[in-house]
Amino acid sequence: MWDIIKRKHPNGFSILAPMEGVTNLNFRKVMRKAGRPDVFWTEFTNVSSFANPKGRPNAIKRLKIGRHEQPIVAQIWGVRPDDFTTTANYLRKIGYKAIDINMGCPDKNVVKSGGGSALIRDPELAARIIAATKKAGLPVSVKTRLGFSSVGEWKNWIGFLLKQDLAALTIHLRTRKEMSTPAAHYELLPEIIELRAEIAPKTLLIVNGDVKNTTAGKTLVEKYPEIDGFMIGRGVFEDPFCFKTTPKKPSREELMKLLKYHLKLYAKNSEDLAYDTMKRFFKVYVRDFPGASELRANLMETKSPKEALKALKKL
Repeated sequence: MWDIIKRKHPNGFSILAPMEGVTNLNFRKVMRKAGRPDVFWTEFTNVSSFANPKGRPNAIKRLKIGRHEQPIVAQIWGVRPDDFTTTANYLRKIGYKAIDINMGCPDKNVVKSGGGSALIRDPELAARIIAATKKAGLPVSVKTRLGFSSVGEWKNWIGFLLKQDLAALTIHLRTRKEMSTPAAHYELLPEIIELRAEIAPKTLLIVNGDVKNTTAGKTLVEKYPEIDGFMIGRGVFEDPFCFKTTPKKPSREELMKLLKYHLKLYAKNSEDLAYDTMKRFFKVYVRDFPGASELRANLMETKSPKEALKALKKL
């Protein structure tokens, strides 16, 4: 899959970053309508939940692929290598062409379990997890951070990952300790590029951190042509049209039309989810226009997609 993506987008491809509770099937459909990325990424799924009969139904829902979503990468996380093999085999059967392992999530509960960015401190387990995931026969990539506590950890950790024969490596240019601040460490990118060329020139290099839209991503690739792709995460909260090749500030009408589409998708496909999970998206659409604060406050008081659509109709 990655070879095809690279050939199709030789000057850098765009990716919708995996975000827990955000990049679910409904939101990916919204992004497809707004201006799709070159590659989709799922929200992450716990392999131990999938391996457990009680947790499997929910895991399967999270991993469902919609029509016209290819290419899409399934992101998984956990700590038990055998569970990675079990999940990876299932992913191959349902049509995924690539798998990504989350080794960068900073969430304290994920870290406490030993998963996500905690694996930066346990390279031996990280290697076993990568090897176990590869048993399914799909290309395996890793998304990670520069280090756990210190930026100075980057060379040993990134160098270690590059030795694992990965199809692709996505680096969020911050440490786990830094979370989303300060600014991403782009000053290290030349050294990272050099290290990749030295250890694993065939491993695709994807950059994450402070890329707000496709224009910014393309500018980054022009500056560092050795980069293969860029990932946009929080940028979608500022502009859901950020993947358009010529982004512009969306009008109120465009935002409201997209919100209505999202609400209708939710009403149709998310009967098993609490409505509050939809409310986190209101700030994506209802912002930066006169009356936005009042409208968002009204929407937060609604108890169903139907009520929210009525509120928008009044607008």
